Amino acid sequence: MKYVIAYDLESDAARTRVAEVLLALGERVQKSVFECILAPEELEALVERLRREIGETPGNVRIYRLCAGCLEASFGIGEIRTTVDERNCLIL
Repeated sequence: MKYVIAYDLESDAARTRVAEVLLALGERVQKSVFECILAPEELEALVERLRREIGETPGNVRIYRLCAGCLEASFGIGEIRTTVDERNCLIL
């Protein structure tokens, strides 16, 4: 399943840690937005890892699951580069 993960965290250190975790699992499509293809168990492990990395840092991480219909209907505007799923790209 494809997920879009976006974060807005006050701490530079927490942002860096979250970005490193997400870079290992997916592609950065904007500064704080990633696209990841994850199996259910990978998503569960990612959520737990992100909770640890964020700790008490003010801010949030949002995870959006893309169903097949939503993924097929998604599109980009502007300078869009191809991502892992070359049929679709997203702008949030």
